Amino acid sequence: MGTKFVTGFAKGDSSHDVGKEAAKMAFQKLGDDKVHLSIVFASPKYDYQEVLRGVREITDNAPLFGCSSAGEFTEEGIQHESVVCALITSDTHKFFTGIGEGLREDAMKSICDASKKFPASIENYPYRSYILCEDGLTGKAEETPLAMLSILGANMKFVGGCAGDDLKMKETKVFADNKVLADAISLAFIASKKPLAISLQHGHKAISPPLTITKSEANIVYEIDGKPAFEIWKKYAGADAKNTLGIDINELQEDDKNVSRFLTYYEAGLYVTEKEEKIRWPGATTTVTGPLKFNGVMPEGAVLRVMSSSKESQVESTRDAAESIINSLRGEKLVGVLVFDCVVRGLILQDEFSKAIDAMKELLKVPIIGFETYGEFAMEIGQPMGYHNATTVILGILD
Repeated sequence: MGTKFVTGFAKGDSSHDVGKEAAKMAFQKLGDDKVHLSIVFASPKYDYQEVLRGVREITDNAPLFGCSSAGEFTEEGIQHESVVCALITSDTHKFFTGIGEGLREDAMKSICDASKKFPASIENYPYRSYILCEDGLTGKAEETPLAMLSILGANMKFVGGCAGDDLKMKETKVFADNKVLADAISLAFIASKKPLAISLQHGHKAISPPLTITKSEANIVYEIDGKPAFEIWKKYAGADAKNTLGIDINELQEDDKNVSRFLTYYEAGLYVTEKEEKIRWPGATTTVTGPLKFNGVMPEGAVLRVMSSSKESQVESTRDAAESIINSLRGEKLVGVLVFDCVVRGLILQDEFSKAIDAMKELLKVPIIGFETYGEFAMEIGQPMGYHNATTVILGILD
């Protein structure tokens, strides 16, 4: 039988019917095969519990994994205010799902609870991979990768994303089987006969030398190289912003919408190596006189660069991520991909976000399911590990 990966999507007014129709569209492509895993990403427009009820009616209550989103897509295109669903059947992969509450208080315990029923090993399925989603508003994304390594061990790989809510920033939720929870993490454990493929790219380039955070508290950066943080951004990105975006940063006022726009195009790259950075978004900042507010911890002593991006480089980075998946196949057959794509990239690309999805589709030529996240996760040998912003993360499922 091998592995089959199919997708569907639906929109409408009835949450139950939309979930059911998305799963039905996918199931019709699957034929009569039994569903071994359902993946669901849903707009906050819907009652998530009703969405899952509809999906599970079609899949005979197969294990289910997913979360709320800030935009959904499949190989058919971008589907805002929709439910997207992927169904997998396989005799080369085994799937298990779990959920853990209390993420804000204790990330370690949340992951322990989500994984407590997972088998330690499965004979003839030696490769261990995980997909994770977490409540995107808990502020725990920096801790999650370390907790994953501590609890699940280094002999595994994982990808994932922080749940979204269409940039309302009010409530995000994760799903596992028939459970829908906030302040939680959901996990899908995949034991496979062949390793899964992972790639990530961010499409930003450095426009400053390495700089050191000299005063910060949690996610708030007050000073860089001993100077006010916003002044550093003005120094290295100001001229380019005026030429590229038409933004004169010296004329920005408090709560000006162009403050967030400026800081979306010019982000921070936390130093990993001379050629690699992990992107951090300072777009939560609303003031031009105060500190920069990031959506991840920015410790004192950390080295960063000011980064810039463009619509062209964002599309190109998606293409690069897809090509990396292809190059890793080594003759194996790719059957489908999961994509965790930051909502910040959508803010940069606007109505050209579809170009990035189209580029991926043209290269990979397999079904795609993905959502716009509030941050992405990836751990793979040879890749910058951990938590990311403004980045495309792809997980490839092999036959």
